[in-house]
Amino acid sequence: MSNSGPAASSIVPPPTEKVKNVKFYDESSTSISESNMNSVDTKDTENRWKKDARIYEYGSAANPEMKPIPVLVHPANLHESGKTRVIPFDVSDALEIEDTACTAPNLMASFLRINIGDGIGTQVPNATSQAFYVIRGSGRTQIKSENEGKEDEIISWSTGDLFCVPVTRAEMIHVCTAAESHGGAALYWIHDEPLMNYLGATPSVRKFEPTLYKKDDMLKKVDEIKHETGDCHKKNRLGVLLGNAKCTQTKTLTHVLWSLLNSIPAHTVQRPHRHNSVALDLCVAAKPGVYTLMGKEIDSEGFIVDPIRCDWVPGSAFITPPGWWHSHQNESDDVAWVLPVQDAGLYTHQRTLDIRFVDDEIKLHKAGRIRGSAFAITNKDYTEMVTIGAKVPDSKGASTKNTGLKRVFSAECLLTSKRMKCTQVGTEEAKAVGTDQVEATSASDKNL
Repeated sequence: MSNSGPAASSIVPPPTEKVKNVKFYDESSTSISESNMNSVDTKDTENRWKKDARIYEYGSAANPEMKPIPVLVHPANLHESGKTRVIPFDVSDALEIEDTACTAPNLMASFLRINIGDGIGTQVPNATSQAFYVIRGSGRTQIKSENEGKEDEIISWSTGDLFCVPVTRAEMIHVCTAAESHGGAALYWIHDEPLMNYLGATPSVRKFEPTLYKKDDMLKKVDEIKHETGDCHKKNRLGVLLGNAKCTQTKTLTHVLWSLLNSIPAHTVQRPHRHNSVALDLCVAAKPGVYTLMGKEIDSEGFIVDPIRCDWVPGSAFITPPGWWHSHQNESDDVAWVLPVQDAGLYTHQRTLDIRFVDDEIKLHKAGRIRGSAFAITNKDYTEMVTIGAKVPDSKGASTKNTGLKRVFSAECLLTSKRMKCTQVGTEEAKAVGTDQVEATSASDKNL
């Protein structure tokens, strides 16, 4: 998983003082005004510059036709057996992205399987941010020093921990020392190298320092929130945003990445919401009966029209496309946990995240208003169960057309540039299908 792109000779640490690297000219320069530009024939240069120019009619080109981000899953069974390896969640061919492997245009997600006693190296020198979540097992990670005289950095990790590193040219070594099951550790690894490759840029400044989030600290904060609010029984969302001291304005994991450790109480539903960032969701814990419904539209009652259903399986990851409405249902008797990782750090900084909650939008629509931007939003109706009832909606309250539609495929590997090996979740057999032929399968037609 290394990058062949150019690497800067050194990485600049964050500046201790705020310096705006912009130069403004407010007066004419003598050297410029007295130049000999007027005597140069520009025809050849202009013809060369015009070669790549394209001019489009606005109406037909303003919203260009592009391959959509698909709803796909990366199942847990990929990291539960086999040799020590990186298991990429690469759907770049389905997106017609040619120059980089990716799970979404800005991000690449993979599983790491590390057998007990083994080690594995990862290296993405063109990423500004990398996040590792420990699905299972315990071990250590070493970042080799890039400077002479400076010691390597080593941390210990165990199930439920998460750590982030900024731009790192050196190889990272991950070693598994123990695992509670499956003979090895599993890590969920996400980075933003696809974004940098698209921009043709190479990061040279560390925007934050390596950061560790221990499981016990995250759960302690969740417990504090329970007792501080005093009305946890009214809430259908109880989770913690993972932030960084260098991202105090956006309150995000890094300047590009965003993550939330989110819980869903038993027999509750998190009403639909949507945002412009892609979500690469990892199911941390769930019993049968926990799932996400997602779709492009909602009806007048706030239910998703023709939803695609993605069942939660612990240790599995799935893609929630940007802009899609999605809700989380827990019909089981136990709390469920999910860890979404998004490129929302970048969107939040750009003021383009545009997160919207269904009940706020319906209220506005009934008042005859359509929101242009959801920059300011309270989401009170979304978080307080007292307003929507602490139960999962039944078929009477949901859309009756193709309710429960499932399209949950696994992009296990790319066989050719045009075909993917896909596995329907819930079945044992895999079949090769063209990326343009992946169709929705009704739950009423197949018992998935």
